[in-house]
Amino acid sequence: MKLRRRTFLGLAGAALAAPALPRLASAQAYPARPVRIIAGFAAGGGVDITARLIGQWLGDRLGQSFVVENRAGAGGNIGTEAVINAAPDGYTLLLATVPNAVNASLYPKLNFDFMRGTAPVAGIIRVPMVILLHPSVPAATVPELIAHAKANPGKINMASAGNGSAPHMAGELFKMMAGVDMVHVPYRGQGPALTDLLSGQVQVLFAAAPGTADYIATGKLRALAVTTAARSAMLPELPVVADFVRGYEASQWYGIVAPANTPADIVEKLNREINAGIADAGLKARLAAIGGEPLPGLAAEFGRLIAEETEKWGKVVRTAGIKPE
Repeated sequence: MKLRRRTFLGLAGAALAAPALPRLASAQAYPARPVRIIAGFAAGGGVDITARLIGQWLGDRLGQSFVVENRAGAGGNIGTEAVINAAPDGYTLLLATVPNAVNASLYPKLNFDFMRGTAPVAGIIRVPMVILLHPSVPAATVPELIAHAKANPGKINMASAGNGSAPHMAGELFKMMAGVDMVHVPYRGQGPALTDLLSGQVQVLFAAAPGTADYIATGKLRALAVTTAARSAMLPELPVVADFVRGYEASQWYGIVAPANTPADIVEKLNREINAGIADAGLKARLAAIGGEPLPGLAAEFGRLIAEETEKWGKVVRTAGIKPE
């Protein structure tokens, strides 16, 4: 009787332990084949470069190819929808960024819900933006720009990289919080916007900091402040907008999300490896070259950032009446 009882208890214990085995096995086996990282924007931009840098790191660490696939269009919505509709097995990931948070409010009839349709995996980097002026604008500081804009309502043209882009949203948030009226002029990307700023056809641009240092150093453009909460290592001499407009913060951020219901052990494994990557001196230096400041943390922390950004930019979209192009 004792032998039978011990046998029964042993079988029961094995049965209770069994559900944990597939979870452990899946974490150990993943990835067993190449993984796609969908970038919802064209090759060569910040989203694409960040995806390729983190993809190379993950491939080297995990022994499988992480292949970047560019699916540009509709402000990133085409690529996002493809990921949300993919199997939740960890083999299709999305390089998420600010437009994903903005588009939830900007596009009234999306075929998906970004927050419900994805599982946050890990933040990668945060990239500051900088307020740039054409030298003809009589302002050398943020308070002087605010005073000049208030004295000339509707007469200052504010360029952006396009409706709903991070620079556009940063500019609209500034207009709201500083109480100024500047005319938004959207372009198809930061390059054309910079060209017209240099020629004086527009006067203000909230620009992604990478690629602006030479214009600032040569005096072709005047930089007033960076938009992040803390000073930027890329432009350390500049103050932050929040020094003059209390509570202001805007930045470009990049991270990885997966389809909703992706197994937690796969999410945890990817999160662990991405955090190791952004702490690694070599990868950290390559990300810093594109203005990236590490955005470490657990998957849940990245999820909170997405939720906060979605709420924040939703208010800006509604208040400013922004419509998709």
